[in-house]
Amino acid sequence: MKFCPLFSGSSGNATYIATEDCALLIDVGLPASTIEKALRQNGIDPSSIDGILVTHEHSDHIAGLGPFSRRYDVPVYANLPTWDAMNGKVGAVATKNARVFTNGQDFYIGDMGIRPFSTPHDSASSVGYSLFYKGKQFTYMTDIGCFSASLLEEAKGADLVFLESNHDLDMLKNGKYPAYLKRRILSNRGHLSNKDAGDALIKLCESGVRRVMLGHLSRENNTEDVARDTALAALIGHGIKPFTDISIGIARRNTPGRLVQL
Repeated sequence: MKFCPLFSGSSGNATYIATEDCALLIDVGLPASTIEKALRQNGIDPSSIDGILVTHEHSDHIAGLGPFSRRYDVPVYANLPTWDAMNGKVGAVATKNARVFTNGQDFYIGDMGIRPFSTPHDSASSVGYSLFYKGKQFTYMTDIGCFSASLLEEAKGADLVFLESNHDLDMLKNGKYPAYLKRRILSNRGHLSNKDAGDALIKLCESGVRRVMLGHLSRENNTEDVARDTALAALIGHGIKPFTDISIGIARRNTPGRLVQL
């Protein structure tokens, strides 16, 4: 199983995950041409994509979805409430490429097992994904207002967890965002703070997770250094040795990551 964080943040999100016989994107939140370029930078042919998994209907997750699907005749997978919420936002998707799943019910695309699970976010019916192949598990969860027991259960023991670490609490509270937007971000259906991500990392490590990538960092209310330092402090404060007991990476907002093997 191979993984590449293409883009992650409020400016747009897209993640590549592939096996020997199946290549998928989780979200297409930037123009299709931008996604194509990022894929090619990692030696990936955009026409090789077998499916697009949609987390939810917010623009930073679907901005390039319709054009990419039409250009490469790629099936799009989302639950019914998300399809309804995307109506009028992504343009026409061929009937044969509009695939519907039910949260919590496993399905396959090629040789990859996929389990969509509900996540707490202010959207129609947002989901994260666990993907399975030959005993490996990759779990993707961003846009989560809180890290619940059900999310821990979903991610425990995964080979790699992609976890939101959206904002620094002080930067957000003292920043320029209007009050209503701050309340939205801070709510249990908003975005996960660095502090809450640090607390989640402790639980994930205790569950057997040994590799985490932090993503969906806010442009205005976070930095890579602040997110990383908060995570490391939480782990060290709990007696966990970073990069020995668990490794931490950062997915960048505007720069495609490198292709890595799980």
